[in-house]
Amino acid sequence: MTTAHTKVPGTKIAVGESHHTVGTRAEWRAARERLLAAEKELTRPSDELARQRQALPWVPVEEDYVFDTEDGPASLADLFRGRSQLIVQHVMFPPSWDAGCPSCSAMVDGWAGSRVHLENHDVAMTAVSRAPLAKLLAYRARMGWDVPWASSAGPTFSRDFGVSFTERQLAEGAEYNFRTIDRVDPADLPHGGDSDEYVDDAESPGLSTFVLDGGRVFHAYSGYSRSVDGVWGMYQWLDRAPLGRNEDGLWFRRHDEYGDDLAGPDAAGAGQGRLAAAEQA
Repeated sequence: MTTAHTKVPGTKIAVGESHHTVGTRAEWRAARERLLAAEKELTRPSDELARQRQALPWVPVEEDYVFDTEDGPASLADLFRGRSQLIVQHVMFPPSWDAGCPSCSAMVDGWAGSRVHLENHDVAMTAVSRAPLAKLLAYRARMGWDVPWASSAGPTFSRDFGVSFTERQLAEGAEYNFRTIDRVDPADLPHGGDSDEYVDDAESPGLSTFVLDGGRVFHAYSGYSRSVDGVWGMYQWLDRAPLGRNEDGLWFRRHDEYGDDLAGPDAAGAGQGRLAAAEQA
């Protein structure tokens, strides 16, 4: 039997507070071996899921997207930077925001360190957002990252790959994570739903992968909502912590916003777009 614990990051459990099961080393060993069997059973379908993901048909990318990067205008092929594979994190950072969303930022925290390994294994990684490049680079400097970041402010890339939405889309019933989301009441939209302008608060998280083969770019995979959970590094560690995720709402901040007070969930800010939240509901 367990009880709920405080969600304030870093708070320690007082002795005797958790009421968690206590046992002998032999009891722990027996339970751990049962868990090991379950872990092995989970590994096999997980491997098969990865195989199915890699077996998806490749779709030629016909659009001539041009991104704004610190090296100047770049095509989608340019983002591969000499590799044959590309992973794009669609970071929620639309033009009207002053910073990237905390959850997307936490994901970048994870792969910023892994990028050197991936890029030495023929996989390029980049972040793409709709905010202008100057904002992206300023925020990147604030976060202390050195990851490639491209602005899709001009092309329709973020819309085409399912993470940015216009008023008209929302009013008619946008699709997120391959499902149609409930229509947004036009009265709740700035121009009554009769506009092809983007709605920044509808920005949603995701990732997309591409292959460069024979000089052509192909779309291989896109994932949204819980499909990106497996690459959200801190949660993989939390799943192995004694209390697991131990959360009720958004508890995390951008990594430079944690103070000595270790403030709780109300300080986290927006962690996902309205469509991502609706899709998970």
